[in-house]
Amino acid sequence: MARNLKKNDADKSFEDAMLELENIVSILEKGDTTLEESIKNFQQGIELSRYCAAKLDEAEKKISILLHDEEGKIIEKDFDI
Repeated sequence: MARNLKKNDADKSFEDAMLELENIVSILEKGDTTLEESIKNFQQGIELSRYCAAKLDEAEKKISILLHDEEGKIIEKDFDI
């Protein structure tokens, strides 16, 4: 069964959180758990999903695209999806 996301998990890497989320999805897809365990796993999956989304948002804010201006100089422009 998945554990609750704790404050010390805030230092968890994106990759670790995604692996844990994939594990939860696998458990839920098997359907071998009780309803109560499934609900707990689902809740943990939602928390991990939100955590990963926040990490992606944070990374997006750090990304810059280097472009050339009319004079050939390199300029930085914020990354925009």
